[in-house]
Amino acid sequence: VQLQASGGGLVQPGGSLRLSCAASMRAFSSYTMGWYRQAPGKQRELVAKITSTGSTNYADSVKGRFTISRDNAKNTVYLQMNSLKPEDTAVYYCNAQWASSESWGQGTLVTVSS
Repeated sequence: VQLQASGGGLVQPGGSLRLSCAASMRAFSSYTMGWYRQAPGKQRELVAKITSTGSTNYADSVKGRFTISRDNAKNTVYLQMNSLKPEDTAVYYCNAQWASSESWGQGTLVTVSS
């Protein structure tokens, strides 16, 4: 399984970004896909997750601002991030889970600063 995240960058507070994660596995639709983030000096934390049935859950800190979605035809999961805050600054990682297997992408840096 290979996961390629993209879409990070520098954005001003209040701005938006959309992250994408392209996955290589055949049974993409069967996987639970997630976005995690790790800020400097902090532990990696769950941002959002979407199951194979489309159920989603979010960290309290991003509810109402971030939206996770998936396109099974394109083997891609997205994270739409709106109303970004400086505290959203982190490296964002794509994650894929199925049964006992778990894979991580390489991460994409999001910096929210004026």
